[in-house]
This record gives sequence, C-alpha cells and structure tokens, in this order.
Amino acid sequence: MKNLQNLDENVMDANILNRTTCDMTVPNHNARVWEIMEKTRVGMLTTQFSGGLRARPLEARPDRNANIIWFLIDVRGGKDDEINKVHDVGLVFIDEDDHTYLSITGRAFVTHDATKAKAIWKDADDRWFPAGYDDPNVRVLRLEPITAELWDGSLNAVIMKQQ
Repeated sequence: MKNLQNLDENVMDANILNRTTCDMTVPNHNARVWEIMEKTRVGMLTTQFSGGLRARPLEARPDRNANIIWFLIDVRGGKDDEINKVHDVGLVFIDEDDHTYLSITGRAFVTHDATKAKAIWKDADDRWFPAGYDDPNVRVLRLEPITAELWDGSLNAVIMKQQ
C-alpha cells in the first residue's frame, strides 16, 4: 500500500509541475499553446446558456500575430445568441498522441463579416456552407484568449522517468 501511495504522490507531483498557466494577453508569448492549437485544429468551445454550459466542437483558425482565435459558425446553431449574452467562453484542445491538454478562457464576439469569413475560409467549410463564405448563415467568431492552462504530457513522461 505504501508503494502505491508514493506512486500516486509522484504522479500528482509530476502533473502539478507540468501544469502551466499562461497569460494569453501577451502576443507571441506562448508558443507551445499556439502549436497545440495549430496541430489539433478542433477544440471544444463551451458557452453559457440559461440552463448551464454547452460545449461543441469547432475548427480553430489561430492567428498568433493578432493573438486571436477565429472560427466560422452557423447562425442557426445558437452559439451567437449565447455569446452575445455572455462573452466569457472556454475552449479545450486535446492532443491524444502527446498526452497534452490545453484549456483556454477568453472573451468571444460574433460578427457577420463576409470579408473575414473569406480570409479564413478553408475548402472543408464548403461541406457546412455549400453557398460559400457569403452564405447568409455564416458568422465569424472572434475569441480573444485571456488565460491558458496547459498539461503537457510529454514533459510528464520525462519527469516520471527521472524519478
């Protein structure tokens, strides 16, 4: 029993050591956070509604230089209404291969901006919006990240080997 208890403490210590909280308001400051977003691409965006919290998958278009995470959304999905009422959102990315977990909190805003939609448009978006970026249901979601919490599994593995 004692050995298991020590093992659990070591695992907890490793997890605590490799959980990093980042101030995302500093542009180009958190390279690892941006790398994870760019690699995994799809994250779970959590918004608030009258019944609690709601999460759904969205493909991120991270822009490091602007310190903004862009998305295309469908106005018929309700995300825009929820965000317009409460701008605080959560965004989670998981990289299973690297055992890396990223949680971002930020402020979100929704606009009807065909020019920006065109600028961030990808061929895969045609599946969701066959009429293209100027479809009247396309909205641009702008997420301004405030903080990020990162659990980097590749670092945890290194620490566990050293113990």
